[in-house]
Amino acid sequence: MIREKPLIGIVDYQAGNLRSVQKALEKFGARVLISSEKQDLLNSDAIVFPGQGACDSSMQNLKKKSLDEVLIRLIKDQVPFLGVCLGLQLLLENSEEGIEDCLGVIHGNVKKFTPGLKVPHMGWNQVEWRIDHPVFKNIPTNQNFYFVHSYYADLVDNSVVAGVTQYGQEFCSAVTFDNVIATQFHPEKSGSLGLQIYDNFIQFVMGD
Repeated sequence: MIREKPLIGIVDYQAGNLRSVQKALEKFGARVLISSEKQDLLNSDAIVFPGQGACDSSMQNLKKKSLDEVLIRLIKDQVPFLGVCLGLQLLLENSEEGIEDCLGVIHGNVKKFTPGLKVPHMGWNQVEWRIDHPVFKNIPTNQNFYFVHSYYADLVDNSVVAGVTQYGQEFCSAVTFDNVIATQFHPEKSGSLGLQIYDNFIQFVMGD
């Protein structure tokens, strides 16, 4: 159990603004390091894997520094791990968006929304919790969170689906398994309830 505030490594793979995630974590006292260096991430108490952008270019950036292997190792080693937006999608096996294999730690594919739906799915939408997890503590079901995405995670194993959202169809908006939590929405853009997720994640890392 970690009694001092944990060191949380934010994975830097050129996939969006990471500073807002850093500020959200620091608001609750975490020590935060944004890094693309393997050893920095391996030395962290927990990992946050945020991102916006394309799967192919993001996987290419990860592979350039062997960060794909590092992330898989950290997940296998049960290091607390929080994926956000693209950071959820890249946990799956592949994406209709491109040809690069993703990390493959969750069985499933990333698919484009049904033709005719406006994409990106952008703005506030409700999340219905399917799994009671400490990172979602004190956050009621069917509350609004902020989304920006054109693709969604289509999972083979529904037992890891922690939250679902409706947008022309039902899609997975959160997953949990082992020490991994990931959300399709952006907690750092989702007001007080979103910030609660970061606070809860820090408590989860500390074993509280």
